[in-house]
Amino acid sequence: MKHIFLFLFFTSQTVAATMLPDSTVNPKDSLRKIELNEIVVTASRISESVLKSPVSIEVLDARQIRMAAQLSYFDAIENLKGVQLMTASLGFKVYNTRGFANPTNVRFVQLVDGMDNQAPHIGAPIANALAPSDLDIQRVEIVPGAASALYGMNALNGLAQLITKDPFTSRGLSISQKTGVNHINDPLSSAKVFSETSLRYANTIGSRLAFKINLTYQRGYDWIARDLTDLNPNANTTLGLTGPENPGRDLVNNYGDESANRRTLTIGGKRYVVSRTGYFENETTDLSLNNLRGDAAIFWRILPKLTISYRYKAATLDNVYQRTNRFRLDNYVLDQHGLTLESPSVQIRAYRTRENTGDSYNIRSMAENIDKSFKSDNQWFTDFTNQFTASTAAGQPIANALATARTFADAGRPQPGSETFDSQIARLRNINNWDIGAALRVKSWMYHVEGQVEPTRVLWAGFRQKTGIDLLAGFDYRRYVVFPDGNYFINPDRTDHNLIYGKTGGFVQASRSFFGDRLSLRGSVRVDKNRYFDPKINPRVSLVFSPTENHNFRASYQTGYRFPSLFEAFSNVNSGGVKRVGGLKIMSQGIFENSYFRTSIDAFQNAITTDVNTNKLTTEQAIQKNKGLLRPNTYTYLKPEQVNSLEVGYKGLFFTKKLYVDVDFYYNVYRNFIAQVEANIPKRSNPDSIPYYLADRNQQDRYRLWTNSKTTVYNYGSSLGLRYSAGHNWVFSGNASLARLDRTDQGDGLEEAFNTPQWITNLSVSNPDLGNGFGFSINYKYQSSFLWQSSLATGMVPAINTFDAQISYALPARTFGPLSFKLGATNLLNRSYTTFTAGPSVGGFYYATVTLNIPQ
Repeated sequence: MKHIFLFLFFTSQTVAATMLPDSTVNPKDSLRKIELNEIVVTASRISESVLKSPVSIEVLDARQIRMAAQLSYFDAIENLKGVQLMTASLGFKVYNTRGFANPTNVRFVQLVDGMDNQAPHIGAPIANALAPSDLDIQRVEIVPGAASALYGMNALNGLAQLITKDPFTSRGLSISQKTGVNHINDPLSSAKVFSETSLRYANTIGSRLAFKINLTYQRGYDWIARDLTDLNPNANTTLGLTGPENPGRDLVNNYGDESANRRTLTIGGKRYVVSRTGYFENETTDLSLNNLRGDAAIFWRILPKLTISYRYKAATLDNVYQRTNRFRLDNYVLDQHGLTLESPSVQIRAYRTRENTGDSYNIRSMAENIDKSFKSDNQWFTDFTNQFTASTAAGQPIANALATARTFADAGRPQPGSETFDSQIARLRNINNWDIGAALRVKSWMYHVEGQVEPTRVLWAGFRQKTGIDLLAGFDYRRYVVFPDGNYFINPDRTDHNLIYGKTGGFVQASRSFFGDRLSLRGSVRVDKNRYFDPKINPRVSLVFSPTENHNFRASYQTGYRFPSLFEAFSNVNSGGVKRVGGLKIMSQGIFENSYFRTSIDAFQNAITTDVNTNKLTTEQAIQKNKGLLRPNTYTYLKPEQVNSLEVGYKGLFFTKKLYVDVDFYYNVYRNFIAQVEANIPKRSNPDSIPYYLADRNQQDRYRLWTNSKTTVYNYGSSLGLRYSAGHNWVFSGNASLARLDRTDQGDGLEEAFNTPQWITNLSVSNPDLGNGFGFSINYKYQSSFLWQSSLATGMVPAINTFDAQISYALPARTFGPLSFKLGATNLLNRSYTTFTAGPSVGGFYYATVTLNIPQ
């Protein structure tokens, strides 16, 4: 009960407001109006009816945003058909469509009013760090699957376009306060309060000038990642040491006990795999969330249909985020300047994004280097060995002797929360080398210029009248600039100069309608060029057949390419004794040619251990017997990824346009997946010595290399979406998505992990006007269990069954202005779940929102 009183107390302190769409005052929505009149721009880069889009497109409109039970529109995206959500932390959520997911999704593009809001050094967005606020969002458009033919680099799995409100038509002062609570009945934390305050102000100056300002501040306490699954359970099975007695354990969210922190100790004629102790994630990092973001924009209508605008967006972020490892972003800064010229037939856009990781750090490196700073590996394992030998000589059972040896070796180890521990964190977070420190120090910039023109709309109108053909053409140029910090990035050409990486591209699209607009054909071709690769051609052809206004069939085929991201191409990271190296030849020449697969080295070492412990061989005899298990690395330098995608679908309206149906089926063929391979180089090249060096962890240099899978991967899927307007403002909706990995033609073990549930379903019912100002919605989500594979951790992600709900109330304008309230909950029943292995446990989140709008 005390948690309920705490929540109600903070809710009662809320004095707040938000700008509501006009339909909030009169919320009697009609589904038929929504669907028939909805115009989208993302699928074809031109305005078109959502019903006649040539490819799948999902829309989160103003009504859905208003009625969503989730905390924000960004969270509500997960209810759209075919969308998979990955929650890396409370403030960091990542979306993907159609398979091959990861928490840093470089294959999925996120645009805000046409501008890519990615963090330049990783080539993917930092969740919603630069996204619009709830007060300024107009709608969200999602294109599942490949969109490379029109958008180029990265849009291999899908694209999201976040579209904001026009200050010429959405004017006024808006203020919003959200107050929530999480960690209810959490054994690892007391209940924590969440707060988000937002402000929007937009107005016009005369008839030609308009401006808007947005500001949002979030603070809260993050979800906790504490998976105790052992990733190395079989390390000592030949000695009968399993479960808690296994001295070589590698717990998922305990850091400092990984492969780089383990040794094989030969004691008393037996080989024991032993790892250092490590620390849990919530012991080594601050889990507070702080996000301050805002934007300002000014618009000048030079002519009634010609507008030039300038936008500035900025964000600072303290939060946990995940790549190959888990990171703490601290004083992270991202900002963007953008200039746009728009008319019905011409768009020109230029923007620059700047990124500074501030005081951020690698949580794993922090944990393992606290251990190493207290006592070096050599000293720790020596102490462990000596004490274990003494304990067994004194007659202790093996399991007890191992526990005693660990306690002895850990004596004096810094304890979480102590002054010594905190001083180590303060010291290590400023050392920019993950072998001895933990700092993430990246400064990067992205410059982008693009333009598109529809010449047949104005200049070539006669050509259009004669042929019926509409033309669209565009170009873009992108340049990445990175300061070489010496750990994360180096400049392989000139170490004293910034690293430069970029590409240029362009496209042409033609479309024509036949049979009185019943059949629409559209084709496009795009060419992209990168300094390190030959030009790549991305074609797309599509058709839409509309026998009647209410029934629309579509089909499309396209090829997409993705150039390696900056990090995949140029990374140069010291990470716990493993060197992570970019896959371009200029970065990794000599490594591919002289290395051996780590998987074969692990198998080789395990076989030695088995023969020594079980078959009574000497170590040298075991090395000679098993050296044939070693396999040279057969991978090589990076090439662009490729996908060939076929899609068919249908959109239609039934029962006097009350039922909306959207169904699609797709089949994809992927080649040259960009992934990582682990390979080690022996410190000597004498062929006779190689097995002995690869049997000893200290006699080899370890690498993790970006390369391409040799496997061709086939996957397919389908989705169905339904929405029914039952009258009296009742809306029932649901969707189901199927995603399957069909087959691989070679199975070389390097293909990018599918990491996608077979089924994702959503069911919802809502009514914005139950009477007397009340409305409500409730949503049920089911996601099937699936296998998650990554270099950090591999395991089964359990199925998800959650309910989200909200009830809202709007005061009549004549009583107290357009003031409204919302009381909502996500994961209403507080059944904790994870969205990927090594991710945090997500519990119930309960919140209240008070909103007010003062229109101009």
